[in-house]
Amino acid sequence: MTTNPYTPRPAVELTHPEWSRDATIYQINQRNFTPEGTFRAAEAHLPRLRDLGVDILWLMPVHPIGELNRKGGLGSPYAVKDYLGVNPEFGTLDDLRHFVAAAHNLGFHVILDWVANHTAWDNPLVEEHPEWYARDWDGSFRPTPWWDWDDIIDLDYDNEDLRRYMTEAMKYWVREADVDGYRCDVAGFVPLDFWENVRRELDEIKPVFMLAEWESRDLHVRAFDMSYAWSWNDTLHKIAHGKADVDVLKVYYAWNDRFYQRDAYRMLFVSNHDKNAWEGTEYEQFGDALVPAIVLSVVSEGMPLIYNGQEAGSDRRLDFFEKDEIEWREDEQGELYRRLLALRKAHPALRNGAAGGRMLRVPNSAEASVLSFVRAIEGDRVFAAFNLSPQEQTVTLGNGPQAGTWTDAFSGETVELAQGQTYTLPAWGHQVLVGS
Repeated sequence: MTTNPYTPRPAVELTHPEWSRDATIYQINQRNFTPEGTFRAAEAHLPRLRDLGVDILWLMPVHPIGELNRKGGLGSPYAVKDYLGVNPEFGTLDDLRHFVAAAHNLGFHVILDWVANHTAWDNPLVEEHPEWYARDWDGSFRPTPWWDWDDIIDLDYDNEDLRRYMTEAMKYWVREADVDGYRCDVAGFVPLDFWENVRRELDEIKPVFMLAEWESRDLHVRAFDMSYAWSWNDTLHKIAHGKADVDVLKVYYAWNDRFYQRDAYRMLFVSNHDKNAWEGTEYEQFGDALVPAIVLSVVSEGMPLIYNGQEAGSDRRLDFFEKDEIEWREDEQGELYRRLLALRKAHPALRNGAAGGRMLRVPNSAEASVLSFVRAIEGDRVFAAFNLSPQEQTVTLGNGPQAGTWTDAFSGETVELAQGQTYTLPAWGHQVLVGS
């Protein structure tokens, strides 16, 4: 039967796991997460993370790390020496299984970090299958060009046997450790058709969740549930440092609205292991803009990420190649995340992808400084306004969907909004209102 070329095809052909629809994600750098740095020790934090309100636990690479050309004393977790092994620094395969089972018992889902683009220099595949590796101009093994990734060498996905091996290795961890999917490192450096087949084969075992460290709409069709919103983070950073205004942030949301698929998940974050290690803590990155940036990451379209330690107000750049423990403590940022994630669970408008409400702009008279919008679905409404400037802003709200009676999500006060209304926000201030 001939397919009608004028019939629209589904923009997202994969099926998101139902449990991902209102999920948030939490990144665990297990080396620095506890004094012991092990899976067993990390289990003690699971009840606290359940209380925080996160759902998906992302473990950074669990594999043995290469020793040849290693960086620092312990090396990069992204220099994989054995795709089927567990780094003894973290424990054993049974310890990993125990962690995953304990997490599942508390309602979490667990994804592993996967490094498909490259391996350590001393991965046995180098000797066993040298034809699986990319070569430089002189025929030698090569790290990814242009960067200082000299502790790894690139694989060559023109090789069918490599694709089969890598696919089977990813299936191994779903079967043997019962993990629920993967965060895929530099996903755009690996051919899309490889990822699409991997997703199909993994879903035959169980429904999985796939996160791409990349920004591209094509990844969302048949391979990945979620991609990084690097451009969102970069734009907020520029605004925080006075190098851009809200008009630039609208460019991100316009692209998200029109270029990306309605059911594509985008991951919003103010920190992660790359940002923290190489560019600075969230306090360095955002300064006075940190709180509104965090709130915006939770209530705008996208899935929020919490990098381990943010909830403790961690204000240190964690050493990436050495042991550098997080200092766990009570901090107001933890309470902020708790309240925001509870808000997200309570309001269908804030769900992920097509399950949540689209951001509908509320025009205001200071568009370069104030972002205001409504998200609504199934009778549930959320209004949010952000003053992303160092001056108090008094604005007039224009012709938008904000009219009605609202409740302040934090104070519980009743707020009436109308078109043409005067509205004031303090410097770097925000307000989130809920209604029906």
